[in-house]
Amino acid sequence: MKVSKLVGSRFKEKPADCVIDSHALMVRGGYMKYVGNGIFSEFPTLRKITAKIENIIRSEMDAIDGQEVLFPVVLPADLWEESGRYDSVGSELLRFTDRNNAKHVLGMTHEEAAVHLVREYAQTYTKYPFMIYQVQRKFRDEARPRAGMIRVREFTMKDAYSFHTSQEDLERYYAIAYKAYNRIFQRAGIPEVVTVASDSGMMGGSLSHEYMLLTPVGEDSIVLCNECDFRANMEAAKTIVENQPGQAEDLECIETPDCKTIEDVCGFLKSDVETSCKAVVYQKNSDDTYVVAFVRGDYEINETKLRNLVGEEIHPADITEDCGLVAGYIGPYQITDKAEVYLDVSLKGIRSMVAGANKEGYHYKGLNLERELGEVTYHDISKIREGGICPCCGKPSITIKRGIEVGNIFQLGTKYTKSMNMQYTDENGELQYPIMGCYGIGVGRLAASICEAKHDEYGPIWPISIAPWEVEVCCLRVDDEETKKVSDEMYQKLLQAGVDVIYDDRDVRPGAMFSDADLIGAPIRVVVSPRNLKESCIELATRDKSYKEMVPVEEAFDAVLKLKQQLFDDINAKVEAYE
Repeated sequence: MKVSKLVGSRFKEKPADCVIDSHALMVRGGYMKYVGNGIFSEFPTLRKITAKIENIIRSEMDAIDGQEVLFPVVLPADLWEESGRYDSVGSELLRFTDRNNAKHVLGMTHEEAAVHLVREYAQTYTKYPFMIYQVQRKFRDEARPRAGMIRVREFTMKDAYSFHTSQEDLERYYAIAYKAYNRIFQRAGIPEVVTVASDSGMMGGSLSHEYMLLTPVGEDSIVLCNECDFRANMEAAKTIVENQPGQAEDLECIETPDCKTIEDVCGFLKSDVETSCKAVVYQKNSDDTYVVAFVRGDYEINETKLRNLVGEEIHPADITEDCGLVAGYIGPYQITDKAEVYLDVSLKGIRSMVAGANKEGYHYKGLNLERELGEVTYHDISKIREGGICPCCGKPSITIKRGIEVGNIFQLGTKYTKSMNMQYTDENGELQYPIMGCYGIGVGRLAASICEAKHDEYGPIWPISIAPWEVEVCCLRVDDEETKKVSDEMYQKLLQAGVDVIYDDRDVRPGAMFSDADLIGAPIRVVVSPRNLKESCIELATRDKSYKEMVPVEEAFDAVLKLKQQLFDDINAKVEAYE
């Protein structure tokens, strides 16, 4: 490829709507173009990157006996009605009706399609186990697309589905897929990815892990322990609180005018926030029943945990005059029976606390939940905090970092095979439901995440395994006969050797050429100039600036091949070290 022919413009100015570096660099570098909210077209440069990522994924999936298939993007609604997700999934699922008044959806994930494809094929235990996968476009109607390719509405994803006759066999294969995913990210040049325990969400299942690239711009909160190997997504991390009981006190109902927040109440009563109880109110999506979650005043509700406990989707409540709840003064004692009430573990053991009195302008002081309510059940519905107690080693050593989810794996169980009546005959002639696993990687998000992790102020620094071009040849004077001759010959020799090379053959100033080369981000750069040729040399450098040498012209081709092999060896060594 020659830069003079490359479709896609590069420019210096940072677009105003780009909030993270990878988004800005990929727009400036001619990688993608905005089409609509959360929807982008890919220029050739990005397409080359994603194609290389897809090839890495395919080779690793094939290596663990995966078989590539392809499902439709448009799926009839009755498949999703079979699984129950047509109604249970929210507005992220795009539903529509065709000209024949038949209901359809745009696939945002393909568990239903996977079961549909193989349920007639796999009717006997002799067909198991097996895994099928696809690399496919999907559509998820995200409410808040952001950060370029990090969170979009239309995206390319590799999703795989394994089928088993026992939980033990699923766990065996799950461990194999777990390792394959680590190899994928190492081969893509980001061994920094960590695995964390996660919540299965709408996918269902008993166990799941997410693969997270730790970065300050990530939208997920990752819980890590400094003392052991515990890692989990905030949504799945267990909260452990050891309260100091304190002395029990008499219950008092005290007027607290204009005190509707925990900070206001504690300030007015001169009490500690650690002995306060606050209410967070939701409503069920299905029937608008009120759900009141109580948590210690300095903790926050974990909506995912609460949603799982309630057993259905919830949303922030609209507190009306006739609902029985008094906004700003809601407490667990003598609360209306119109609401479902849940108490968080952060309240356990406090003998005297401040809480709303369910009366306008009043709070209780000295509230003791066991004394006032009798038998009390506590639930883990709060977010673990920085410095909190590790659920694994029990030490107060929790740290919280941000991360981008680049992959996920789930043990689905029989959620979909049962609901869609997929059965097989076992060795005893009895009908059984297959057990499923699910394994996903967002291709475009992975490309953007790598850019976020591997860049400087000038542009991306692509790992050689996924770089759009492995080598860029820069001809600094196309009007100089010898310079152009040496550049042309180097380009042709690299092409013939099978090197993925791009050649900047334009008549532009060196500053503009180098600026564009930084945005293209080829790991190896060959610079040919009249000044260097006076010394019978060319400049050979790496994009990350770790290497720069003047090499004799007659040795330059071999030096490029050697450097390319060294960069690949560095990546492969990390994969081998993991093995």
